[in-house]
Amino acid sequence: MPKELTWDDAEDIGILLSEKHSELDPLNVRFTDLHRYVTELLEFKDDPKKSSEGKLEAIQMAWQQEFLDRTQG
Repeated sequence: MPKELTWDDAEDIGILLSEKHSELDPLNVRFTDLHRYVTELLEFKDDPKKSSEGKLEAIQMAWQQEFLDRTQG
């Protein structure tokens, strides 16, 4: 059974977002869109209202690392 993700699973969420939205540069994604992308993931099971700027930033940075690994690696 797939792991159920929460706002604290930034690295796992970053990987999934990199796979699902491979055409996007994470640093150009607005936090409102990032929030929506996270909550739309099938594996995401946390309360959408529990997000914070810090949690979204951690997810964005994890996604950015995956993006760099893919495009520059």
